[in-house]
This record gives sequence, structure tokens and C-alpha cells, in this order.
Amino acid sequence: MKFAIKGIVAAVAFVAAGAASAAATTVNVGGILDNLRLDGGSGTLSFSADLMAALDTGKVAVSSWNGGTATATKDVDGFYTEVSATANISNVVVDSATHKYNSIAVTGGATQTSPVLKGVSSGGSLSVGDLNVDYVNKRVYATVVGANGVGTLTNYYLWDIVNPVVQDTFVAGQNQILTTVSGLQITAGGFNTFVQSLGLLSLGKGALQTVTDFGTITTKISVTAVPEPSTYALMAMGVAAVGVAARRRRAA
Repeated sequence: MKFAIKGIVAAVAFVAAGAASAAATTVNVGGILDNLRLDGGSGTLSFSADLMAALDTGKVAVSSWNGGTATATKDVDGFYTEVSATANISNVVVDSATHKYNSIAVTGGATQTSPVLKGVSSGGSLSVGDLNVDYVNKRVYATVVGANGVGTLTNYYLWDIVNPVVQDTFVAGQNQILTTVSGLQITAGGFNTFVQSLGLLSLGKGALQTVTDFGTITTKISVTAVPEPSTYALMAMGVAAVGVAARRRRAA
């Protein structure tokens, strides 16, 4: 029995050690993990055609929010042809054992403003940004700032990712384009928040209900390999040795 107990304790310790080695590590911009520095990057949410059609129904305007950059283009008839919001990366969470990205977070987003429109909207606004894309659980969280009593919701569970997700690897490289995240399906709570914030009425709510995919998220990221401290020490020793040799030659 004593041997069995010792075996169980050893197994638990082994599992705990494995879990610790595979811990998730948060790397902020400028931070270093295993001699790799996160220099920065950006994430872009591109609205789907269905979402743009819903915006057209409510005559909803799109503008930048909290340091993000919103882009909205229309055709000659005034209908949206492209809407996107780009924000700078603030941090990434990396599996320290595999170097796979567990999540990526950005700062900034876009504001949608709906006018008073009979049968469509009583008026309102909705800012969505500071996205945190969770690759492991296939969810997207956001900061939501809504009118009509919604207020500010932080780290709000907004979308499910229904399409397959690829966890890219944290490696050195400039302006790397990670695998696109697509198939953003709004949660029930997120849908109700959109409706309340924008003051959507029957027609506006009906248009939003037709949106089954809110768009895609494309991420660009820059990571630089940095020398280990011991490398800097060797370089310093080399420089010192060269200096000593030069002084000896001059003395001779």
C-alpha cells in the first residue's frame, strides 16, 4: 500500500511538472519570451457582406474608436462595399511549451451610430473594440460601449468562432500574416446588446437577425530574435580582448 501511495504521489508530481512547463505566458508588446521579442502588429476585423447590408438598412455610420482605424467605403448609390476596423496588438498569450498562440489582444476598434429611422431604429450608438481572440476556446471577447443604458462592458463574450481555428506559432519574422479567423457568430447576449445599443426596432432587428457571419479577423505580427545575455557578455569580452591587444601593439 505504501508503494502504491508513493507511486500515486510521484505520478501527480510528474503531471504537475508537465502542466507547469506548458503554462500559458502573456507577452506584451516589447516583451521577450525565449529570446523572441514581440515588436507589435495589428488585427483587422473585416465586416461580412450580410453585416454591411444590415448597416445599410439602418443607415448606420461607422467611425474610428479608441485609437483604432475604421475604413468604410460606399458605392455611388450610398451602399457599403467595404467596412473594416484595424487596431494595434497589445499582447499575445503563448503556450510556453509549444510556442503556439493561445490568444491575441488588440487595443482600439470602431463605433457604429444609428440615426432615428421610422420602423428601423430609435437612434443609438455602439463601440466595439479591444478584441481578444481566444484560439483555444474559439471565442472573441471585446470591450463594448453602448448607448440606451448599456454602458461599458469589458471582456464581453461577443462572438463564437464557428470555422476551424489554426494556432500559429510564435516565431521570428516581420509582418507575418497569421491564419485568418472566420465565421464569427454572435452570442445571444451580444445580439441583445447590439439591439439595445443601436435602438433597433422591428426592421432593424430583423436585418441584424439575418447576419449569421459577422466577418473575418486578419492578424499581422512582428517578432524579432534577440541574443541571449550570455551572447552580449561574449561580445563584450571580445571587444575588451581586441582593446587589450591593440594597446599591447602600441606599447611594443
